Amino acid sequence: MSEDIKTVRELLAQMPDSSGKPVEEQRRIMEESMASAHLPTGFTIESAVADGVPAEWIKLDGAPADGAIFYLHGGGYAMGSPRTHRQTVAYIARACGVSALALNYRLAPEHPFPAAVEDAVAGYRWLLKQGIKPAQIAIAGDSAGGGLTLATLLQLRDSGDPPPACGICLSPWADLTCSSETYISKAETDPMISQDIKPMSSMYLNGQDPKTPLASPVFADLTGLPPILIQVGSEEMLLGDSLALARRAGLCSISMTLEIWKDMIHVWHMFSPILREGRDAIENIGTFYRDHIK
Repeated sequence: MSEDIKTVRELLAQMPDSSGKPVEEQRRIMEESMASAHLPTGFTIESAVADGVPAEWIKLDGAPADGAIFYLHGGGYAMGSPRTHRQTVAYIARACGVSALALNYRLAPEHPFPAAVEDAVAGYRWLLKQGIKPAQIAIAGDSAGGGLTLATLLQLRDSGDPPPACGICLSPWADLTCSSETYISKAETDPMISQDIKPMSSMYLNGQDPKTPLASPVFADLTGLPPILIQVGSEEMLLGDSLALARRAGLCSISMTLEIWKDMIHVWHMFSPILREGRDAIENIGTFYRDHIK
């Protein structure tokens, strides 16, 4: 284990524990602990409304006008915002050489499934109206946002919308049954996720079947989706979701690149300012994006 990831684990051990608290309190703690991260130089923030859905542009100086990362934040479908993920999205955008639109989709329990999927599809269609070319767009997201990335790709396919160049999923939460063995075997090695993830599944589903494909893409027919990159840590509870997705991709004959990063925890990319593996993973994202745009 590298000294960098040891440092990250030490920092996480000192952070407030929000597990078991009401969702409003969990949101507050997440905003306070993550939204203060510094934006890298060379970026400006602009508010936007994407067909009724709040969003923000994280604009890279000198970036081309016809490409973008369309980013869907994590937070168990119940927490998070473009502000909490702004720094990480900026690093990803810089690696890809384009600006990013981060969507502030509706959250559960106030707005359960399929509200997030509806907002993401609306946001993507709005991007196209701005003159962004589908072949220059990557839909990307982490954790719940990674699962939402796949759900958005599925809905766009089924609706006949022009597909983006690729999808990028960081530690995706793609199985809301939470039934993979890694939810148990990795519970002690991943400090980023607690058993609160199961109540969040119920909160988001609001009585819907957890095997519904747009909620749990591991049960979907992935046929026809664009190339997808999945990055997941070897020590995270959601490792099993990524393994199941890779198997599903093989059965559906789509192009999926699965990277399993040794010793890494859930969405380690967020610690890239102090974590070499975070920076390296983001550089891989940039390479993947450039290899698939047209």
